[in-house]
Amino acid sequence: MDVSIVISTYNRCGLLEGALQALLSQTAADVAYEILVVDNNSTDQTRSAVQALAMRNQQKLKYLFEPKQGLSYGRNTGIASATASIIAFTDDDVRVSADWVRRIKAGFEANPDIDFLGGKVVPRLPAEPPPWLTRENWSPLALLDYGEHPFYVDSGRQLCLIGANFAFRRRAFEKVGLFKADFQRVKDGIGSLEDHEILLRLWRAGSKGLYAPELVVTAEIEPERMEKQYHRKWHVSHGRFYAALHSEEVERSKLGKFFGVPAHFYRQALNDLAGWIRARISNQPAEAFTRELGLRYFSGFAMRRWREFFGFRPE
Repeated sequence: MDVSIVISTYNRCGLLEGALQALLSQTAADVAYEILVVDNNSTDQTRSAVQALAMRNQQKLKYLFEPKQGLSYGRNTGIASATASIIAFTDDDVRVSADWVRRIKAGFEANPDIDFLGGKVVPRLPAEPPPWLTRENWSPLALLDYGEHPFYVDSGRQLCLIGANFAFRRRAFEKVGLFKADFQRVKDGIGSLEDHEILLRLWRAGSKGLYAPELVVTAEIEPERMEKQYHRKWHVSHGRFYAALHSEEVERSKLGKFFGVPAHFYRQALNDLAGWIRARISNQPAEAFTRELGLRYFSGFAMRRWREFFGFRPE
């Protein structure tokens, strides 16, 4: 096999079949690839749906089961069963482009010094986005677009690539280990950091990757992700995960920490509060919501750190 593709899925049978059809329809006659679907303890019809497809595509599609709940557990089960030296990841709500597998293989062949690569994740929206859902607020939608020019991502340019469109050489996992459970999405959880955390380990190990804009997938955006409440919850959860990460880039502060929180977090929260007040007074709802999300991120981060500082178990 040239490429092993891993999809960890949980209770998304309705979306999963479309994702698998896109993978099975690749225009990649010269690339040998396999698709490993890891059922992460689903309670819907995932098992029967995947096994029915696998019966018709026995050379390409394989069903796996991982009872430990969490995206990292699912991905790691897929890695353990993968037979190729290149292991690619996508999601059950994503439709890869017809040349996706071929471009992954070509990207690694053209760049023998990289350990990972990723590309664009563009949206298929169910309706016209509301005015507040600007590109600056894309993160909760798990979208990514750094433009039309390729570039390396390494310790000097730490831009995150995301699991909807991500591929690694097997040697990357041999260098730094597998995905960690501490930062994973569990069931329908949001705001997790499993992708960013493994990149931090790779960068510390001297690895570099490539942003390849020609590598494109489309994410099906569910209606709930276009609601303000979803974005509010995502930013609070994202803040909690970052507090657990203890990332050097986030922790660095000239004034130290207060109650376990870097001083610059308090300064940014005050700026966001002032910006929210100004935006509300001047009737700028999009700006007001962006500032509100910054405050919610701070609340998630600070609450976890305060609990740690005062000796309470983190939520």
